[in-house]
Amino acid sequence: MMKEFEYVIKNESGIHARPAGLLVKQAQRFQSQVTVMRGSKNADAKKLFPLMGLCIKGGDKVKVKANGPDETEAIQVLEDFFKNNL
Repeated sequence: MMKEFEYVIKNESGIHARPAGLLVKQAQRFQSQVTVMRGSKNADAKKLFPLMGLCIKGGDKVKVKANGPDETEAIQVLEDFFKNNL
């Protein structure tokens, strides 16, 4: 069963290079497939350039989904990451 959460980006700069790199490192810790969605676009959270290609800015609403054997832990860790960094 897939796990997900929604989050509104509070960082005015959005997901620029540095936080995107940190997010990718967090997502790569898990076996589950992790996807970040903004509007109708989505990207693999384990790949930096597709993630940056979403052009996520402050105030944007994103949805993060995890699907796989460690999806519950992945969603908890990533939701904490978003709250603390974005």
